[in-house]
Amino acid sequence: MKTVNIHEAKTNLSRLVERAAQGESIVIARAGKPLVKLVPLDEGERPAPRRLGFMAGEISVPDDFDSMGADGIVEMFEGRS
Repeated sequence: MKTVNIHEAKTNLSRLVERAAQGESIVIARAGKPLVKLVPLDEGERPAPRRLGFMAGEISVPDDFDSMGADGIVEMFEGRS
């Protein structure tokens, strides 16, 4: 297990993340005292990909949706409300 100081971790974060993703555990320390451990996520911990269209068929949008309230908006702009 490799230990790096926080300054080195900031400078080389991309490399350290890549090494952790490959299975290496890396400890980040401040003033020689371990603070955190950088380890790869287990497959079960990885977030599931988002499904597109998961609400398909659940929501109905009226055909006149784009013009709903248009008269009221015109009245507000013309100062008649």
